[in-house]
This record gives sequence, structure tokens and C-alpha cells, in this order.
Amino acid sequence: MVGKKKILIADDEPDILEILRFNLEAEGYEVTTVKNGIEAIEISKKISPDLIILDMMMPGKSGLQVCEDLRLLPSFKNTVIIFLTAINDDDTEVKSLRSGADDYLVKPIRPMVLVSKVNALFRRIPTPLASDNQSDELTIDREQYKVTYRGSDIILARKEFELLSLLASSPGKVFLRNDILQKIWGTDVIVGDRTIDVHIRKIRQKLNIDCITTIKGVGYKFEL
Repeated sequence: MVGKKKILIADDEPDILEILRFNLEAEGYEVTTVKNGIEAIEISKKISPDLIILDMMMPGKSGLQVCEDLRLLPSFKNTVIIFLTAINDDDTEVKSLRSGADDYLVKPIRPMVLVSKVNALFRRIPTPLASDNQSDELTIDREQYKVTYRGSDIILARKEFELLSLLASSPGKVFLRNDILQKIWGTDVIVGDRTIDVHIRKIRQKLNIDCITTIKGVGYKFEL
């Protein structure tokens, strides 16, 4: 690996920290571990990691608080932050996205699966957008779950990708909120009223282009 990427892992379970550190270091990453939320913030400021992996429930400050605090700092505006937690419910996942997280993974997860996800993540981290004399094309590859804008890959969580893909499938069409919930989350999953809004906000932040219009009280439409 050319130039070691720095990863900070915050979790209050020593066994998990050790297992993840071992596997990620074996892959060539520079890994720092901390056991509480306060340390996570302090050490992040010192080492400026490329990726931060947070547990949800930690002493000192929760993962949510850590994420929110870091996102308030200009130097961490674009740092990739993901949650790795045993809490598996939609409300908590939505809260994590609202706090500024890029993705939400549920324990238990096999170490090599996490390593594979991290490898793929670093392959897709976007570079600054190309200059205006290059193509403004937005490409959505539904087979590879890949979004590219101006030649740069945009990292979207799975539900974010599915939502963008749905809206972009019929530009100009207004998708009703209930239809979006059914198509993306299905009828077997109960999600809060703000779920769509949170995902739309994250998509807008990551794309940094004005392509999704809110139709107040109705739904959303995609336009470029």
C-alpha cells in the first residue's frame, strides 16, 4: 500500500480493539485504538485519521456525541466516519446518519469482512471535483453500487445509493414519501418519519450538487 492510511478505532471492548487492530495492520494500515469517546476526540485531533470507526456506547462520550463534535470542526468535515455497533435498529442508524456518519455497520462482523469494506472504502474515497472544463456527468452504476460525478467516485451508504438510484430513474417525476419508504425500506421494516429526510440530506452533502428537489408535504424529485 502506497502511503499508509491512518485509522482510529474507538471501542470500550479490548478484545474487539485487538482483533481489529491486528487484521487492519496486517493489511498495511496505521491503526490507533482508544477506549472512550473523550480519547477519540483528543487523539483524532492529534493524528488526523483518514477513517474513524466508532462504537455507539462508550464511556465519556457516546459515539454519536463524538461524531457530532468532530463534524463541527472544519478539519473533520470530510473525514470518513463509520459506526460499528451491536445496536441494530433503524432509529439508531438514522440518528447516526444525522450526527454526520458516513455508514453504519452492525456487530458481530467478521474481521476480514470489515477489512474488505475498509479496502473498498479507501479505493472509493473521492478526490476534489474536477475543474469546470471537464464533464459534469453524474453516473449511477446500479450493478456495482457506484456513483461518479465529474470523474470522482462518491461514497454513499447502501440506502443512500438506493434512494438516489430510485429518484434518478425518472428525472422530473415526483416520488411520494410513502412510495419511497415502500420501495427502499419495504413493508416489513418500520422507520421514523424523518428517515427519508436524513438520507436525502446526506446525499446532498456528499454530491454537493443541487439535483434533488423537495416538494413540501408530498415527496422528492430528481433534476440536473
